[in-house]
Amino acid sequence: MGSTMVVYALTLFVVALFRRGEPIYRVGVAWLAICVSSARWLLGIHHRVQGLENLPAHSREQGVVILVKHQSTYETFLMPLVLRHVVLSYVFKKELLSIPFFGWGIGRMDMIHIDRSQGAKAFHKVLQQGKKLIGMGNWIIMFPEGTRVARGQVGNYKTSGARLAIETGSVVVPVAVASARCWGPRAIVKYPGMVDVSIGAPIRSEGKTPQQLTQEAQDWIETEMRRLDPAAYPANPASSAEPAPATQAPGTDATDAHHGDSGHA
Repeated sequence: MGSTMVVYALTLFVVALFRRGEPIYRVGVAWLAICVSSARWLLGIHHRVQGLENLPAHSREQGVVILVKHQSTYETFLMPLVLRHVVLSYVFKKELLSIPFFGWGIGRMDMIHIDRSQGAKAFHKVLQQGKKLIGMGNWIIMFPEGTRVARGQVGNYKTSGARLAIETGSVVVPVAVASARCWGPRAIVKYPGMVDVSIGAPIRSEGKTPQQLTQEAQDWIETEMRRLDPAAYPANPASSAEPAPATQAPGTDATDAHHGDSGHA
């Protein structure tokens, strides 16, 4: 990753001199493809995807907010490759912009970077920029737990993604990802194996409160996680329903911090 990042970041800067929007994004996705391919060939980490037929048709008339289970950095790299037919706009904390080359690159893309310390102002920025990006045809991707959670654990689902979906009339697409058995939160050591990704049917946001929409997405994701990785969960599902402490992700959804909530993506 380190040996190729500089080359692709410099390429992205050159492209940014002449083009904006999708051309820059595609340079970034090309680098992510190298990272995921390297994980497969060097580390033995493979992935398989279920539910692609559930994805809504790409349309500027229908906004889409994707809510993804967050166990590792792997799904952050993988989702743009799974959803190659669209441009994804991540919500991430502004601190990532200071990472040499990587941060400079994503700072030139159509993403939403937030200052988590601003509380309500942070969500206002997500809403304002999210409406603009959805109007451009981009799909917004967020991790509702806000942080990477350990295998078999349930994080505290935040309502930011649901609130954005309701405000923009978008559908919510829940995605379960069982990545921690290969690549855990903040893991230095990785293990060969299969990462399962399952895409749920779109959930309409009309007539629902942010809490109701978030709960519906959470129920589907956590039920699906138990199907994808049953060995990670206790025999009694109720015993694992309580949110557990989690490590902080490199990009987090802290946009609800002003009232106890926090959606990277």
